[in-house]
Amino acid sequence: MPKLDILGALRSVGQPMRRKEDQRLITGQGQFTDDFTMPDQCWTAMVRSPYPHAAIRGIDDRGARALPGVIAVLTGSDALADGIGQIPHNPVPSTRFDVKLTGRGGTPIYIGEHFLLPVDRARYVGEAVAMVVAETREQALTAAEAVIVDWDPLPWVAGTREAAADTAPPVWDGLPDNILVDATFGDEAATDAAFAAAEHVVSATMAIGRVTGVPLEPRAALGWFDPETERYTLRAGSGGAVRQKHELATVLGVDPEQLRVISLDVGGNFGTRNRAYVEFGLVLWASRRVGRPVKFRADRSESFLTDYQGRDLVVTIALAINASGRFLAIRSDNLSNVGARCVSLSPLSKGSGLITGSYDIPVATLRSRATFSNTMPTQAYRSSGRPEVTFAIERLIDKAARELGFDRLELRRRNLVAPSQFPYRNAVGSPYDSGEYERNMDRLLEIADWTGAQERQRQARANGMLYGVGFANYVESSIGSPKERCDMIVAPDGTVEIVIGTQPAGQGHETSFAQVVADLLGIAFDDVTVTLGDTDVVTGGGGTHSGRSMRHASTVIALAAQDLVERAAALAAAHFEVTIDEVTFDTGVFGARDTNLSCDWAELARAAAHESAEGLRVRRDNEMHQPVFPNGSAMCEVEIDPETGGIEITRYTTVDDVGRCINPMIVHGQTHGGIAQGVGQALWEGCTIDPDSGQPLAGSLTDYGMPRSDNMPSFVTEIAEVISPTNPFGVKAGGEGGTTPAPAVIMSAIEDALAPLGAIEIEMPATPNRIWRAIQTLRDRQPQNAQMECAQ
Repeated sequence: MPKLDILGALRSVGQPMRRKEDQRLITGQGQFTDDFTMPDQCWTAMVRSPYPHAAIRGIDDRGARALPGVIAVLTGSDALADGIGQIPHNPVPSTRFDVKLTGRGGTPIYIGEHFLLPVDRARYVGEAVAMVVAETREQALTAAEAVIVDWDPLPWVAGTREAAADTAPPVWDGLPDNILVDATFGDEAATDAAFAAAEHVVSATMAIGRVTGVPLEPRAALGWFDPETERYTLRAGSGGAVRQKHELATVLGVDPEQLRVISLDVGGNFGTRNRAYVEFGLVLWASRRVGRPVKFRADRSESFLTDYQGRDLVVTIALAINASGRFLAIRSDNLSNVGARCVSLSPLSKGSGLITGSYDIPVATLRSRATFSNTMPTQAYRSSGRPEVTFAIERLIDKAARELGFDRLELRRRNLVAPSQFPYRNAVGSPYDSGEYERNMDRLLEIADWTGAQERQRQARANGMLYGVGFANYVESSIGSPKERCDMIVAPDGTVEIVIGTQPAGQGHETSFAQVVADLLGIAFDDVTVTLGDTDVVTGGGGTHSGRSMRHASTVIALAAQDLVERAAALAAAHFEVTIDEVTFDTGVFGARDTNLSCDWAELARAAAHESAEGLRVRRDNEMHQPVFPNGSAMCEVEIDPETGGIEITRYTTVDDVGRCINPMIVHGQTHGGIAQGVGQALWEGCTIDPDSGQPLAGSLTDYGMPRSDNMPSFVTEIAEVISPTNPFGVKAGGEGGTTPAPAVIMSAIEDALAPLGAIEIEMPATPNRIWRAIQTLRDRQPQNAQMECAQ
């Protein structure tokens, strides 16, 4: 029986193959949700709450119903009468190590309700409370404004710290306060003892603010119900069509086979699309009610209000250090803001498991809490939880170095997990698989020219500018949904189709997956097609999130390829009239040992087609629970104008260990995009809420700063490949490493630039105004002669 030599088969894997999907996408042939219309289609628009918290006393839709083109106005009461249920978000991630979230004292977590339309009250600005269905989108939008809701405004709370206070107004009546998660991990007694024995203790409280994904493609959905087949169909961009099929079937109260979800091309995700939105269920329900296809499309301002948002964490952290600079223990209190509804606790869970970062810290205690608030729900956002914990520990190490007189690089070096310690289990149980952390540091400092930074800083200061150098290490985790499925089908012409459940949103899956298949089966890269995103074809799979796609896909593809080779070998044995043990396989050709007999995939596929209607195909399911831990180092340099606070990133360099790199060009692109996302949070992005009214102040791209080509430098990125022992190809992940250290390294550079004026903490986003005010504060603290010396 031929056995695949996975590593010996590699030819296109590791090569920067051009993306298969680009020709289609850049020539306008993409298949995004809004590209589709249906005969007799109508439109819907939402009636949304203008209040952060208000009771719904009544809804008067008479004026709206009288307007031209209006077909229906539907409310939460109508949905309840039709048996429409809640979205089953299942927000608590499952883990196989020690970080398991609970309520206080190990009690179950209070999740709360998430009906498509609430009947009692709205709990955040922008929450949909009714929907209008009309002939055109413009008519629906106009009629939505004519719906009159009798509101009774209620006390509200938005800020993370404020929401967690005992005196905060409760978001849900089922909780005595707003705290839904309160769990402690680690060894408290050992941590207390280590802190008591430490020569030094350094602590800080840090706020990691709220951001939103701003995907290029705004949220949209097209739903229809076929009364003849009694099947629903939904077109909507998502991070996993299979998952949303099952979630929405629960909402509708139907068997999952009565629902088809189609999610073809997706214009950006970053976690924003990984959970179902109320509009996805509403267009399906409304289609059944009105007997026509129903379409929804959010405009950009609506997306700013109602896309699931990210981050929003307050961390109080302390580090115990001995006289020689060894880390003895870490203690942290993490408070996450989930918004008005508990959609996902991934940011809290995944960050909690990495509290020790890249460092060998013997003991730790971690308190993880989550609070409700009257804001848009938060969800896993690129590298969910890992940028937050990296920010906390890396900023704390910089503070320790500054206050205790250590060199910030040397302090890190003497505490890194060493290669000989892998596999390494950290103080809260996370099982790090592999890594060469100090080597990453050394390589980064070399290619970033750390030694030359001092001269660049001197030149900048001579020109009256402040110049800072930032540094950060990181480790992140990749787990994600454990199940994946691959169908592999050989056509009579020898081309191969794979059907797989990891839904891309621009990551190049069609290319990377094809590289793996081509090498394993010994066929041309161009002879592989990848089918995704239609649940009538894609019947299983975990979707795209948590950096899981390449690792899970390559593993299940390898297993399916072995199954396919075995199936084909049986056909070849019959064709050659030999035993199966005499069949050989090499680079796409089957042969019989000690003969000149041979045949290829096309011949065997034709033989299989004569044998059965199924032809030559296999289906393989796989389940993996062991996480991997990508890691790396980042360095950046910034120049600040002390008179305006204006900031320019002059250099940015990273080294990222992604395990086996399937396609370097794609990984570099992912790194560049990830850096931009993390830098955007550090410098410009923020979902600000007015403290007096509770109104979101970022409602457009005019209000919400974004990274652009003219405010980002050219990046220098290098890929390290420390092979993971956890899967056949040794893949870790490459989609989130750019984001993970970016906020920490940017703020490190800003702090270093301001160091000649003194020490000060600046909250993100570090806008020019915030930097300028910090400079004025530092100058006010200094005597005149010291200011003159700093200026020189």
